[in-house]
Formats: sequence, C-alpha cells, structure tokens
Amino acid sequence: MDKYLIILNPVADKGGAEKAIPAIEALFKSNNMDYEIVRTEYPGHGIELAKKAAGNGYDVVIAAGGDGTANEVINGLMLAREKNKKLPKFGVLPVGRGNDFSYGMGIPTDLDVVVKLIVGGHTKAIDIGQVIGGDYPKGRYFGNGIGIGFDTIVGFEAAKLPAFLSGIPAYLIAAVKTIFLYFDAPLLKIKMDDAEIEQACIMVSVMNGRRMGGSFMMAPESKPDDGLFSMCIVEQTTRMGIVKLFPKVMAGTQAGHPLVKTPLSSKLEITALEGSLPVHADGETICEKGEKLIVKIFPRQIEIICGV
Repeated sequence: MDKYLIILNPVADKGGAEKAIPAIEALFKSNNMDYEIVRTEYPGHGIELAKKAAGNGYDVVIAAGGDGTANEVINGLMLAREKNKKLPKFGVLPVGRGNDFSYGMGIPTDLDVVVKLIVGGHTKAIDIGQVIGGDYPKGRYFGNGIGIGFDTIVGFEAAKLPAFLSGIPAYLIAAVKTIFLYFDAPLLKIKMDDAEIEQACIMVSVMNGRRMGGSFMMAPESKPDDGLFSMCIVEQTTRMGIVKLFPKVMAGTQAGHPLVKTPLSSKLEITALEGSLPVHADGETICEKGEKLIVKIFPRQIEIICGV
C-alpha cells in the first residue's frame, strides 16, 4: 500500500486550509489510504518536510495549501534530487487562495475529484524553473513562474489589504493601486536563447504554468513539460495603456499586442540597466530591488499527479 505524506499549510487561504482538514481526512479514509498530515509551522518548514520525506518511505508527497505551499514542497523535492535521493510522486490539494500552479498543471479544484486522481496515481513529468539572484544567490526553484515589475508590486499591495478582501477582487484593487505606485518602468536587458531585448519593461513574466494572480493569463499556451519558459514582456506605456491591457491579459489574448512580446526561452539573464527589479517566484518574494537575475529551466524533474 502506498504511503502518503500531506504537508498542509494551516494559514493558507487565510485559515481555510485548516478548516479543510476534516474533509481531506474523510476522503483519504474512505479510500483506505495510508496517510499522514503534517502542518507547516513557519516559512520554509514545507521545504524541510519535503526534503526529509524524499527517500524516507513515502510514495507520494502532497502539498495542501496554495501556491506558496506547492513552491516549498517543490523546493524540498528538488533539494533532495540534488542529493540524488529517489523522489516520491508529487500531489497537490489546492486549498489555498490563488492556486495558479495547480491550475497550470491541470489539477481540478474539487477535493473529491483530486483525491480520486491521487488514488489513480496518473503522473506526468514537469519542468522546474530556478531563479538565481536577489535574496537567493544560490537559487530558488519554482513551478509556476516568476514575475518582475508590475505584477510583483500587485502581489505586495494585495498582501496589505484587509482580511475580508481576497482572491480576484483583492488582486484587482491592488492592480489599480499599483498603476499609481509603480509607473516608471526599469530599463532592462533581457538575454534569451536566441535573442536579446533592451527596453523599459513595466512587467516581465517568466512562466512554466499559465496563470498568475488567480485571473491573469500570462501564458495561456504554456506547456510545463516542453523545456521552455513562456514569457510575457510588456513595454512601458501610459497608465491608460495599462488599464486597456488588463482585459486582454485576463482573457489571455495579449499576444500580438504592440506593447507585448511573448518569446520562448530555456534560459534568461535579466539585468536592470536603470531602476531595479521587484521579483516574486510562485508568489514568494525573491527581492524588492534586485539588479540581476539568472533564470534556468530543468526539464521533466518531478512526477506530478494530475488529470492530463
């Protein structure tokens, strides 16, 4: 019988993940699954738990929470891989706020459906990205994507909003606020596989998944197993230009817009020639005022349980 370790962040979705525990336990018990739930207790705890679980008798390690929880488990598994440990399968119970990573991986939001998928055990090997720079000179792994500029500031501002505001409304309010706070785009040099761009960029998204912020389709055609990042690079524009671009990004129809570039690349070197780089990876802060980033992709590193 397979052994399952559920790494649950009790404060995900502002406490909603903790409230989901009885439903999770009922589903695992009804399927006669050998499971253990461990709550994370501090930032980075999920990394430690996942790293320890690899090669320690667990067949499946499950992140129960949002994008931050999934990110920590991914980092733990990748650190275990660096030590040549055999990795368990990776599952996700999306009981967080945005759940952008699970969306991009084809994992449904209904817990009953997700547990059935986990029981079935169907997996696909997914790529994992790594960003080096800022507060992580040795690198931080990510599964969904990194944001540079506008969308990172939106995340910072959304985190400051009152507890009763969450999800898409919080991000939309934060986005409007960010238009006035973050307008002078940094001048960036972006080196890719076969091209180099030098321009003022209001936003750069480097995606392995498809969506950020719960509703912004940064890379609707992205494939997490093709060995390439899908990018969304937005040139400096007016405040009204940003407002007009919002609906296109939410619908995933920004490709072809004169302000938007959507190249593919397996590696990146991003340098702020003027200004600085506010950066997040899967919603986790990499830096508030960075100068240079190196971004790499590692093809087909983790076997994730999903429906496609």
